[in-house]
Order: sequence, then C-alpha cells, then structure tokens
Amino acid sequence: MNATIIVWKNYLKTLLDFYEAKRGSLYIFYPMLFLFFVLINIACYWWAMFTAFPELTRGIPGQHYFKVQFPVGFLGALFDSLSFFVTLLIIRHALGAKKNLEYISHLSLDLVIAVLATFWVLYVFSFAGWLVHLFESARQDLSGRNEDYRRMLNDALRNPFANKRNIYFGIIMGVSAMLPTFGHISMFLFSFLHTKFRQKA
Repeated sequence: MNATIIVWKNYLKTLLDFYEAKRGSLYIFYPMLFLFFVLINIACYWWAMFTAFPELTRGIPGQHYFKVQFPVGFLGALFDSLSFFVTLLIIRHALGAKKNLEYISHLSLDLVIAVLATFWVLYVFSFAGWLVHLFESARQDLSGRNEDYRRMLNDALRNPFANKRNIYFGIIMGVSAMLPTFGHISMFLFSFLHTKFRQKA
C-alpha cells in the first residue's frame, strides 16, 4: 500500500504542477473556470430534468424550469469554483503530509465538500424557483420553500425508494462538486494498478 500511495502522490503532484504552470493570470482563469462550471451545472440540470422529471420539461412547467436553469447554473458555479480552490489547498497540504493516514485524511475532506454540495443544491433550487416566481409576479415565501425542500430531504432519507427520482436528481446535480472526489479515486485506482503490474513484471 505504501508503494501505491507514493505513485498516487506523484500523479497528484504532476497534476498540480501542470495546473500551476498552465493557469496563467487568475483574472483570466477564474472567469473561464466560472463559465465552465456554469455550463456543467446547466448540462447536469437538463440531464437530471429529462431523465428524472421529463413531464416538467414540457408546456407551462417547461417554461418555468427553462428560466430556473440560469440561477441554478450561476449559483452552482459559485459553489463549484470556490470549492475548486479549496480542493487545491487540500491537495497542497496532502502532498506535504509525512504519514499515509494524514495524506488520505486530507484528501477525504473532498467528501465533505460533496456532502455540502447536496445541501447547496437544495438551497439553489429553493432560491432559484423563488427568484423566477418573483419575476413572473407570482409571490412565494422563500422560508416556506426552504421548509418544503427540507421536508423533501428528510422524507428522502426516511423513504429512499419512494423518493428515488428526487435522490437521483440530487446526485446528478452534485456531479460537478464530486469531480475532485472522482479524480482522487481514479488516481488511487491507477496508482494501485500501476504498482501491481510493476510488481508482476
């Protein structure tokens, strides 16, 4: 396992070095990063809508949810772009770790970001829906919407099978925030396979 973690660290350091060499000015990089996450969030939004709630993509509901995509994309990108820099900070601390357990525990913090993203998705949909209704001159109580989404979350935790569409929707919407975690897992698997094949050679 120690050899696997050494290879894993090398992969991660190579990726970090590549980022720092290619990033350029932060004033140019951040807007491009933000736009990238806006597009990712909107793509995930429509993927989730068409596969989980296709009936809401047509007619009058479809017009409403078409408008919802814009605040969803913006607010989702706000979370994802900020968590991107938090992830970089975590990686730098992880690479400086002396013990394997310390290294893994640092990278595990990305799991916390993924969990926070789930709650952020709930807030984003609550706020985005309220904002669109505001422009449509259909007044709604924001605190009431937040309470409805909290009830949906609690119900999903108590009865996951009955709420499988909502759970699936939340997972798809959290894909962008889960990218660092997927990246770490992929690097670990590549490192493990690389070490195993090298031992057999």
